[in-house]
Amino acid sequence: MKKRRMFDITLPDDPAEALPETFPAGKVEPRRGPMASAIAETVETVRERAEIEAQIRAENDALAHEHMRLRKLGLVVDLVPLDVIDQYKLVRDRKVGVDIELRDLCASIRELGLSNPIRLEARDDGRFELVQGFRRLSAYRALLEETGDAAAWGAIPAVVTAPGEGLENLYRQMVDENLVRKDISFAEMAQLALDYARDPQTEERDPEKAVAQLFKSAGYQKRSYIRGFIPVVERLGAHLRYAEEIPRALGLTLAKRLEEDESFVPMVREAFRDWDGRSVADEIATLRRLVGQGEDEAAPPTAPAAGQAPKAVKPAKAKTSFQFDRTEGRGKCVAAAGKLEIVLDRDFSTIDRRKLEQAVRAMLDQLDR
Repeated sequence: MKKRRMFDITLPDDPAEALPETFPAGKVEPRRGPMASAIAETVETVRERAEIEAQIRAENDALAHEHMRLRKLGLVVDLVPLDVIDQYKLVRDRKVGVDIELRDLCASIRELGLSNPIRLEARDDGRFELVQGFRRLSAYRALLEETGDAAAWGAIPAVVTAPGEGLENLYRQMVDENLVRKDISFAEMAQLALDYARDPQTEERDPEKAVAQLFKSAGYQKRSYIRGFIPVVERLGAHLRYAEEIPRALGLTLAKRLEEDESFVPMVREAFRDWDGRSVADEIATLRRLVGQGEDEAAPPTAPAAGQAPKAVKPAKAKTSFQFDRTEGRGKCVAAAGKLEIVLDRDFSTIDRRKLEQAVRAMLDQLDR
């Protein structure tokens, strides 16, 4: 009789665990047909493409918002054709007439390019209004007219802002930019205050109050000097050719003389009548003569101490000074008896001695012709 073998069998607590997830005996997992596989792959590809497109759209939206943010901050530069830029909205702070230094600016831009873009305001009609950069725009137009090269000079780099900014803010922005210029004169600033008060689109009609609005960034003393030049520009400007070259002390003296002497305006008008060929030095020297001063007014004589002989008062030395523009910035020339001084932001010691000597000789020879 055979012995029966006994096996230890461990049954799971959960009967469901005893049944593996398999197909019934004799059955196999069904295989997909070619059509079903192709459909499944297409669905997966479409889903992945939709996810990628959604991601690209989100990135483009973020870039568009960032672009608009940078544009509002004035950090986006566009190339704007010259023929769609107008200059009607703001009265410029530069003297109307021939800009004798524009040639130097054109040469600098031609050689080095435009280092600082102009600023424009977009208009609803697709054109643009100039806010800052009058001389830079003038230089581009001059280069286009001279060369005819529209590819190089037909469009100018510009920061473009959205339309609708208040006129007062636009004036302030123009003024604040020009306050950092070394060559902006008190006469030019006074003229801008006058033009601002005369502009029918602005609310202020008093030029002295316009100074307070336009030149908030300037100190109290500087604003006082600008106000002092207002009568000079307003009453003498039509008879002067180089008002922007009037030094501060002379300008304030002229303003005082205008206040005290009603006959001074006819005197100035007569002095420059038919004198078309006068230079800056001629005009400044004539104004000094009319108000009775030299380059530097002599200090009033003091009474001598007891027992001392009075000292002879030396007459003030005649001087001529004028400013000029170069690519290095605004320079100054002072001419006096036995002295000719040129002040410019440039290290002349780096120039070869023989070259410098030749330039000085050539300049002096030119003066003798």
